[in-house]
Amino acid sequence: MPLQVSRHPIVQDCLGRLRDRRTKPDEFRVLASKAITLLLYEATADLTLRPARVETPLQEAEAAFVEREVVAIPVLRAGLGLLGPVLELLPRVSVGYIGLERDEETAVARIYYRKLPPLRGKVPLLLDPMLATGGSAVQALDLIREAGGEGTRMVCVVAAPEGVRRVEAHHPQVTVYTAALDRGLNDRAFIVPGLGDFGDRLFGTADQASLL
Repeated sequence: MPLQVSRHPIVQDCLGRLRDRRTKPDEFRVLASKAITLLLYEATADLTLRPARVETPLQEAEAAFVEREVVAIPVLRAGLGLLGPVLELLPRVSVGYIGLERDEETAVARIYYRKLPPLRGKVPLLLDPMLATGGSAVQALDLIREAGGEGTRMVCVVAAPEGVRRVEAHHPQVTVYTAALDRGLNDRAFIVPGLGDFGDRLFGTADQASLL
């Protein structure tokens, strides 16, 4: 499985501030949007183009347009924080949703919602900010494959080696784009050093006195 860890200076600057426990939800959302936008540039750099010709105000000119529609698939709820930049950046995009809820005792996720548009002939883009154990990612990628999705890319903010290995074992064809490959998981299956619970920090539901 190809793993692409961004070395873009702005991505790394955003990541450092996302990690900081003092960063408030409003700033966290702005930083996450910036980081994801740049990761999307990397994740979509090889999309195929269709040549065309257009009329400028002066004369005819050669042009190129993205050939295949992208389907953005955020994993609820934290993945919603990655969706906005996709809708702003990509010229043609539809949206599906996969709801996965992690049991804090077992760290095992269960599927509670799924809604996917037709995937055949399109480019699925899985959005999940934290690739920890890989359990949620594998379940989501299973659903995408069963629905006919091919050439799936995954965008996350932080990944752990355990999650990367699990995705590679089950979906070796999927490319993962991330801002960081962290040290590993703690005894609660949270990424360390990580940046805490992405969803809680994004939506302001974290206990600021005891951020994970």
